[in-house]
Amino acid sequence: MKKIISLLVTAAMCVSMVACGGNNQTNSNASGSNTGAGETKITLWTYPVGKFGDEATVKGFIDNFNKVYPEIKVNVEFLSYKDGDNQVTAALEAGTAPDLILEGPERLVSNWGAKGKMVDISDLWTDTKADIDAQSPAIAAACNKDGVYYEYPFCMTTHCMAINYDVFEKAGALQYLDLENRTWTTENFVKAMEAVKKSGLVQETGVVYCGGQGGDQGTRALVTNLYSAQFTNPEHTKYVIDEANGVKGLELIKEMTDKGILSYDAGIQASEELQLFANGTAAVSFCWNAANEANYASQVNFKPYAMAFPSDDGKPELAGGIWGFGIFDNGDQARIDASKKFIKFICDDETQAKESVKATGFFPVKASYGNVYAGTADEERMAGYTTMMTYLGDYYNVAPNWAEQRTAWWNMLQSIFSGTSVKDATAKYVSEVNK
Repeated sequence: MKKIISLLVTAAMCVSMVACGGNNQTNSNASGSNTGAGETKITLWTYPVGKFGDEATVKGFIDNFNKVYPEIKVNVEFLSYKDGDNQVTAALEAGTAPDLILEGPERLVSNWGAKGKMVDISDLWTDTKADIDAQSPAIAAACNKDGVYYEYPFCMTTHCMAINYDVFEKAGALQYLDLENRTWTTENFVKAMEAVKKSGLVQETGVVYCGGQGGDQGTRALVTNLYSAQFTNPEHTKYVIDEANGVKGLELIKEMTDKGILSYDAGIQASEELQLFANGTAAVSFCWNAANEANYASQVNFKPYAMAFPSDDGKPELAGGIWGFGIFDNGDQARIDASKKFIKFICDDETQAKESVKATGFFPVKASYGNVYAGTADEERMAGYTTMMTYLGDYYNVAPNWAEQRTAWWNMLQSIFSGTSVKDATAKYVSEVNK
């Protein structure tokens, strides 16, 4: 009898260990794990893409997801653009990467995907690629590398700049802007900034920030548009800002800062520059988009007016943004499958998908979704950004060495403002990033 009881106790202990994961061979790191009884736990990390940086909004979406998939538990962590990349790098090195991450192709595809850290999610594209291509073939092109898709997108926009309309009006600078089309020439940009500077209405006309990579799409777009320069070659295999028109654009910015028409700050990134604009210290922001307008709406006491970047021919080419989800390859198929279900729900569910897009403050990647802001309080405000979607330029963010390029870019700007000639600074920059 004692032997029988002993065997029964031992068996019960073994069953208990298996139920608690004591015999689970899957990767059970900080990212998530299979929890038994048919339940799967996954972790989402999200950069602050509109309200996807807002805890209440994201958890509300997760609650919606759990109404359909109650067996999948989603933990979420919110990243910032200041140190988010460092957090992801550290997690990858430690083997504790999340299951899901929300960001754009420059990280999901060109960085982590190219390094073999992401799951091939090409199967998610099967039923929706035609719809996405109808919006823009550039979207699918940006989300895959060598035919393997590492990102499933749901929203997009064009980045732009903004002016303090009230200050420009009082300074007599609005005459230099095409307000209907939201464009201006390089010549008129200089004249407008001179008028704002002369008015003395603000502490700063505009600040060229170069304290890090945050919001670097703004300074790149400013430089390339001034004289219609290209940032990379058409094949996206080489950085070419050292060519004549790129050099000319950088020289103009340096000249304007030397004259005090603009200023620069080697200690700030876009978030600080946006704050200077929002509190009325600076008359323009070089890092604007629809989401930023919504995020800073409660802080501004003036009319922010979105504008395309100035260009020599008045025909801007704006940098685009595409955002979606990728899955880190943590070696657990159950978590990968659960992550795919989450992606499809957030991006494709008939009810949820449009709400997901609206939460970002951007536009859908699917042509069939039409105007998701029609009939909402944001319809009129978003109309101006819709105008600028027609100025979307080449999506060069998928060029090699993108992460290295971003660091080299702000280092180059600092070098130029410290006195290095533009030709020498750009030559050093391309020698570093074109390896």
